[in-house]
Formats: sequence, C-alpha cells, structure tokens
Amino acid sequence: MAVRRRVAPALIALLVVFAGCTGTVANVASDGEYERTTVTVVDEDGAELGAVEARVADTYSKRYTGLSDTESLGENEGMLFVHDEEDRYAYVMRDMAFPIDIVFIAANGTITRIHHAELPPEGTNDSELRRYRGTGKYVLEVPHGWTNDHDVCEGDTVEIAGDY
Repeated sequence: MAVRRRVAPALIALLVVFAGCTGTVANVASDGEYERTTVTVVDEDGAELGAVEARVADTYSKRYTGLSDTESLGENEGMLFVHDEEDRYAYVMRDMAFPIDIVFIAANGTITRIHHAELPPEGTNDSELRRYRGTGKYVLEVPHGWTNDHDVCEGDTVEIAGDY
C-alpha cells in the first residue's frame, strides 16, 4: 500500500509533464501552414519593378522560423513577414541555407531599408549572428540580388495583395 501511495503521485506528475510537452508541440505544428500572397514593387512613377509570390509569416512562430526550414527560393519567390505594428526590428540569418535580400517596408508600403544578407560562418552561435535592422510593419525576404536585379531601391513602394 505504501508503494502505491508513492508511485501514484509520481505517475500523475509524469503524465502532467508529458501532457504539457505534447500541448506545446501541437500548438507549434498547427501553425505550420502558410498563406501566400503576391508582393509587387513599383517605382515612384508606378512602373512595376518586380513581383514575387510570398509565403506569409504572420504569427510569432512563423516569423521566428522564417526561411530556416527552406532549402532554396525560386527566382520570384519570397517570404513576407507581417508584424502587428510598425516598429524597429532586427532579423538574423539563423539556420539559413542560402543568402537573401531583406527588405523593410513601412505600413504605407514605402521601402525603408534593404540589406543584402550573406550566410554567416558555419557554427555561428545565435548570439553572434549579425542583426539586420530596419523599421517597418512588413519585411520581405527574397533571393540574394533580387533587389539589384530589379532596380529596387529604398523609397520605392510595395503593393501587397490581400489584407495584411
């Protein structure tokens, strides 16, 4: 009887711990599907400079993961990060397999900053990763050199299909 009294609470505690773990995993896993949208960049005269089909990262877990689980991007593919509000943000090249351009976009669609992000040296700790900073409500990540190839500059305008 004494053994049962000691085992039962330990077993219950163990079940609670495992239940908490599976709940966390389930929440992250259910967040894995991405909506897609077309993102178009135009110059000051309204002429189209380029467009990409972008996966939309509009939750914390999607923004944190970003393109880390992606092996490559096609020529006109990207990822659009949507924040709740316009602010100053920093992006890093965590677990990336390829270099990218990182484009910060204000709530009104104006490009505020463009970074050409190279891969960090292999084995770089998260705390040592370069921070690519900018101000915006949106951040667009596209293949490295895409902004140069399409003559995209700070001050150009981004048009996003849908309500983001």
